[in-house]
Amino acid sequence: MKTRSASSNTVCVTQIQEIEQAIAKLPREEFFELVRHLRERHAQEWDRQIEEDASRGKLRKLYEQLQAEDQDRTKVPLNDFLDDEKLS
Repeated sequence: MKTRSASSNTVCVTQIQEIEQAIAKLPREEFFELVRHLRERHAQEWDRQIEEDASRGKLRKLYEQLQAEDQDRTKVPLNDFLDDEKLS
């Protein structure tokens, strides 16, 4: 985990405050364009993190846990579930 000095945190907070102030001044359409861009960027970063975690084996334990939980559950064929009168 990276550590930051107090002055580094101050710079970061100041930059964030400046960005927030600039965003507050954006016209509506530009604001929505920024939001779309940030959502896309967030999704890309999320995908990158998942791929990185998977390639490092970080998801293996979770997968094995889910497999074990799934084996403990009673299986119901989809047609039986869909034909259940209680659900109609």
